[in-house]
Amino acid sequence: MKNFKILILFIATIFLFHSTYSQVEIEDGDPPNNTNIPEFYKSRLSDINFEIENVRLGEVKTIATSPGGLPVYAVYYGEKEDFKTQANYNSAVAARNPGFYAKKDSSTKPVVFFVGPVHGQEVENIVGLVNLIHVAETGKDYRGKDWSALKNKIEKCRTIIIPCGNPDGRKRCPYDSFVGIPTKIMTKYGQGTKKDGTLWGWPGAKSVHPMKGDVGILGAYFNDDGINPMQDEYFKPMAKETAAILEIARTEAPDITVSLHSHENRPVILQPAYTAMFMKTRVHELALSLNQRYKDAELAFWPDDWFWTPKADDEKFPPKTTFNLIGALHHISGTMPFTFECSHGSVSEDKPEPIVNYDDILDIQLILYDEMFEYIINNRLIWN
Repeated sequence: MKNFKILILFIATIFLFHSTYSQVEIEDGDPPNNTNIPEFYKSRLSDINFEIENVRLGEVKTIATSPGGLPVYAVYYGEKEDFKTQANYNSAVAARNPGFYAKKDSSTKPVVFFVGPVHGQEVENIVGLVNLIHVAETGKDYRGKDWSALKNKIEKCRTIIIPCGNPDGRKRCPYDSFVGIPTKIMTKYGQGTKKDGTLWGWPGAKSVHPMKGDVGILGAYFNDDGINPMQDEYFKPMAKETAAILEIARTEAPDITVSLHSHENRPVILQPAYTAMFMKTRVHELALSLNQRYKDAELAFWPDDWFWTPKADDEKFPPKTTFNLIGALHHISGTMPFTFECSHGSVSEDKPEPIVNYDDILDIQLILYDEMFEYIINNRLIWN
């Protein structure tokens, strides 16, 4: 009986820990969750689950289980190629031929890898990827808008979609949309607070890792163990979610990979750090063509003179850039990697009006995906 009581206490303690770190309520004085969210704006974990259950043309795998006990899904479209692998990527490059890692020629399909948000508050990307899966299945998004051309491109490739890379963080985020919500609120629930209620903010939220100790609200940046997958230990990952993402890159040899994020500004592709100059140049080309598509579609875009020419990484110490998930994905697979920052639609005193609405956000996402397929189909690197 004594041992049984100890077991019950232990289970209750575990439950209390996870209930503390899995449920975050909106605090008094903060704006409520938006109630005008349209049906197509599918940003919840339940939306992912529904979509996963209805996949017919693809293959669904659970690639990891989060510390909070939640599944991390990947959806695969197209047959996996036999790349005749005889060496890991870095060894193949040291032998002066990445084809020893993956033989890629005109007879093999390009591989496109979408890494859904590893920061749980960046819900816009879940919206995009759930709709992308729907396009792959039906040719239309959840508005009924035709994307048959995008579906055709998906069918020309091996496509891997992780709808959410951090379900723990998404579960803790109490907002399903940040359109019209103050940026400071997004920061509060995204990057978390200290015990006295002050914001960790950026870059403070990266100054303690794992995020433990002086924590009031554990931000959705982190899984339930306090790990930010974007800044994990890539030679010995602390998070199973990170390890699973890297393993997909290693085994699938993707030609192009995006890690999907969001910010309060206009949508943009960011330059990858610690990659070769030719790869930076390729990402730069894609960034310019994508920005032009946003301009043509009358969506939020950047002035042409805003984009900088690719350059080498920092020469001073400490560097401004870090070796993060993007660099790790490249060095494990040779992929063309980049971070994409979507627009939250959040507001501030300086920007009192959202620069995007719900339709804009979905169009921004799907146009990005379409442009990625277009680029890699027509500009593929041959490893032979």
